[in-house]
Parts: sequence; structure tokens; C-alpha cells
Amino acid sequence: MALRRTLPSSLLLQGPRGVGKQQLALWLGRLLLCENSGEPDAPCEKCRACKMTAQVQHPDLHWFFPRDRLKKNPDDIEAIREDMAEAVRERLDNNGIYEPSAGDEGIFVATIRALVQTAAMSPAIARRKVMIVGDAEQMVVQEGSDQAANAFLKLLEEPPADTTILLTSSEPGALLPTMRSRVVSIRVAPVSDDDVRRFLADPAVEKRLDLGGDPSEDVVRLAGGAPGRLVSRDAWRSALAQAEKILEAASGVDRGAKMRVALSQGASGARGKFSDTLDALTVLLHDRARSASRKGDAWAALGASKAIQAVEDAKDQAYHNVNPQLLTATLVRQMSAVK
Repeated sequence: MALRRTLPSSLLLQGPRGVGKQQLALWLGRLLLCENSGEPDAPCEKCRACKMTAQVQHPDLHWFFPRDRLKKNPDDIEAIREDMAEAVRERLDNNGIYEPSAGDEGIFVATIRALVQTAAMSPAIARRKVMIVGDAEQMVVQEGSDQAANAFLKLLEEPPADTTILLTSSEPGALLPTMRSRVVSIRVAPVSDDDVRRFLADPAVEKRLDLGGDPSEDVVRLAGGAPGRLVSRDAWRSALAQAEKILEAASGVDRGAKMRVALSQGASGARGKFSDTLDALTVLLHDRARSASRKGDAWAALGASKAIQAVEDAKDQAYHNVNPQLLTATLVRQMSAVK
């Protein structure tokens, strides 16, 4: 679409945490701003624009993502721009490998104002601007200024002709319905194990992740198609452990165990850690489906596939903050029925 210049002006890249959605958005930005944009080899990596976008230094490539609220001058747009520029430099210094946004970070109203103001400006040196908003579900548009929220919604619906807006989200259901209705959504699927191996073979990645003596194949399996998870792999291991408990409860006949695993999820906070547990369930069930297929056990493979669909439905509800205990109890019952 980008090569044919038919890319939607407002796009949402959604997919599992750590799969590389913001890196994909940056690559699309490089493609759109490349001086040879439209050619089959774009981004060419040779032109001035490509060299600038590779370091996120192109004046028409703007990257926003959740940050702590500034203690001084929290509503000062210039202070917001400086803070964001510093945060981008930190990510670049770490070779684009960074911890996921914390729950107390956000894209606050002052940042939304900065974003909207930037979108209204003419491109500095290119024919267009690219606005990237990472972890858009952490956009705090309800907090104090309907004007800022409405301005952003209008921007999504009718961006300037010279502007492309790329949102990314691991929890698209947490976005306001008025935002989702104004963008074209594209699901970013987990990458292949071979791609994860190539990622891990990069010396800069190996150094940044500090994998130590972990066997590479164990690390590949741990990534589950989303190598960014390895940055906070202890949290991901915890999510996998919780997912294993849910699978054990669903496979057993002990009704008390089913109840205990549901109650252990907590009564609130369906997003965040619980969403990671659901992602981990999907990974484990895919492994079961592949293993069953290799053994020629069509019945078990079909059961795992049906369970995956139940998990995907649960993710949809988790995005809307449905009680995690209720979701887990329902999910365990559904998976028990198809085991």
C-alpha cells in the first residue's frame, strides 16, 4: 500500500506486546519519507532522508509514546517536546530495545496538544509528515480537556493531506471507540522463530538483553514470536507460569482448582499483567496445536485451536476491563469443554 501510495492516512498497528509494532511504524515512516519513496527498493537507506530517519532525526518524523508526567511545567508544550526528544535518544542509545511502558506513564493532554500542533504545521523538508503514537491505549484524553481530545479525534478523522498518523497498541480494545472508528486497523502477527534467531544473533541485541548462559533455543521459545518480551523476560516468565496453571485447571476435574485459579487473578486490572497472561496462553496453546499436528492427533489439535479462539474472545473482553476472575472462570469452563 505504501509503495502504491494507498496507505490509509490514519492507521492502527495492533498486536502482542513486544512484537515490534513501534519499530514497524518507524520503518513505515522511513519508507514514506525516503527520497525514493514509491520505488521497489524504498526505503533505500542511502538518501539523506533515510540517514536522518534511521536516527529519528528527520524533522518530519515525530514519535510520541507514554512518559511520566513532568514535575515542572507539566503543561508546557516545549518542555514536553524536549522530554520526548530525550526519551527517543535513550531508546536509540539502547539500539531500539526498551522496557514496555509502565502503568503510571501516559500520553497526557499537554502531549496531545503538542501532537495536534505539530500535525497542523507544514512539513519542514519532505513532502509529508509522519506522526507515530506508540502504546496509544495509554493516551489520557479524558483527564481535563475535551478540547484536546476532540482536536485529536478530528485529526484522526481528517488529517492534513500531507500527514500520515500511525498508532500502535497491544490493547486496542482499551482505546476509545471514537478513536478506533477513525483508523484502519492492521494486526501485526508474531514473527517466526527464524526471525527471532536472527534478532538474537545481532551483537547489540545480545549485549542489551544480557542473556548470559540461557540456551538460545530456550530463549527463542520464551519469546513466543515477540522478541521484545525478552527485555522484561521475568515478567513474561511469570505470565507463562500463570497460563500453565490455567491450562492445568482446565485439563483437570477438580472444580476447586478451577475456582482457585480464577480467584488468583484478582478482581480488577484486566489489562496489563492479565492481558500478558492471556497472550502467554495463546503461545502455549499454539505449541500444543503444533505438537498434536506433528503426532497426527487431529482431535487434540482441533481442541487446542478451539481453545485459542476462546482465549482471543477473552482478550477482547479484557481490553474492556471485564473482571479478570470472571473472565478466567469462563475461560477455564470453555477450555474444559473442548479438551
